[in-house]
Amino acid sequence: MPLSTVGKIGFIGGGNMAEAFIKGLISGGFLAKDILFSEPNEKRRQLMEERYGVFCAASNMELVTSSNIVVLATKPQVLDKVLADIVSGFNDDKLLVSILAGITTTALEVGLGGQSHVVRAMPNTPALTGHGAAALCPGKYVNEEDRRVAQHLFETVGIALWVEEGQMDAVTGLSGSGPAFVFTFIEALTAGGVQEGLRLDIAHALAVQTVAGAAHLVKETGEHPAMLREKVCSPAGTTIAAIRVLEERGLRGMMMEAVGAATARSRELGEEKK
Repeated sequence: MPLSTVGKIGFIGGGNMAEAFIKGLISGGFLAKDILFSEPNEKRRQLMEERYGVFCAASNMELVTSSNIVVLATKPQVLDKVLADIVSGFNDDKLLVSILAGITTTALEVGLGGQSHVVRAMPNTPALTGHGAAALCPGKYVNEEDRRVAQHLFETVGIALWVEEGQMDAVTGLSGSGPAFVFTFIEALTAGGVQEGLRLDIAHALAVQTVAGAAHLVKETGEHPAMLREKVCSPAGTTIAAIRVLEERGLRGMMMEAVGAATARSRELGEEKK
């Protein structure tokens, strides 16, 4: 799909996730002049304009009337106010893409008071470097062109997979929150290296590359992670001794519980808006 056919993209909210998306889009070939945003924080507005050359709209209504695609990138807690700001300017020719955790497409359609075209999405912050992972689900009134446009936007900053809406909270718990789990793991891996005598900068570089390399190996080979792990575990070797500690301390269970906790919080956010 040619970038010129997408039209102008407006972001309501200029926080970290919006920044990741905007940076990724520009790196992927979108023009800064075709991207605008609205943001109440003055320092944040100035940073976004100076860093990316994008235009800050004077109001949410101005943004909506000027955009073909509107991306909701605020906190779920302010959704009612945002919808009240834009409902009179939103029409069925526009596509709304929501990256708000826990907010259903039905809630957005009702809030906009019509048969609005709504795609719900959950991206993550690695979109900043073009390595994002996003899941999307269509609202009731989305057509094939809407799906193509949304797919194109998110594939510009990583991968984009379509799921059923009932699975979106689980996506939030896994890939939406997942980068923070990996950052914590890298931090801990680095600390382990320092504990054993490595300089901090060396331990950090080795930890980062080890995680990135391992993920790349899983992706490129297509092998199950367990099979790749077994190839590293020599009999009576160093790795199997370490794996025993991870299993005894319950790393696998903790990770599963962490995804579950983030998923449950996503559901709670949705319930709070009903």
